[in-house]
Amino acid sequence: MTNETIQQKIQDKFGASVTGFEEPYGMLTFEIAADKNIELLQYLYDEPDLAFRFLTDVTVVHYPDDKGRELAVVYHLHNLVDNIRFRFKCFIDIENPEINTATVLFESANWQEREAYDFYGVIFKGHPNLKRIMNVEEMDYFPMRKEFPLEDQSRTDKDDEMFGRGGSVI
Repeated sequence: MTNETIQQKIQDKFGASVTGFEEPYGMLTFEIAADKNIELLQYLYDEPDLAFRFLTDVTVVHYPDDKGRELAVVYHLHNLVDNIRFRFKCFIDIENPEINTATVLFESANWQEREAYDFYGVIFKGHPNLKRIMNVEEMDYFPMRKEFPLEDQSRTDKDDEMFGRGGSVI
């Protein structure tokens, strides 16, 4: 099975809902509309020629400058028989960060989605126990979002030259 075969089968089934096919480092990657995530996962699981039955990872990436598509929910799947992996992304709005849960198909998605909720604030609709697992419940923000500066730019007690950044090298 090749990436081209997988791409063709997915395009035949989902048409214009799938876009942005590419192969960074040889791994097939594409984007699908967020409301189609479970339909795609079910198809990939059930289709005998594809048989992607192992959900390796569910994670999130924050793109703060991409208005209306700030959060990308990323799924990594693996066909264990043919040893083929690929990923797909579903972009969602940070103002309404909701997507359907993959726990209806993959039990392993339970903790992966809880971690994604805990750090990025993505709400997985239909999740059996969506709550924080690493941060305290009282936190009213999501620490992996790029919403805060990494360091205080007004500091005067720090000389970047001491850390090999900026200035002249002697």
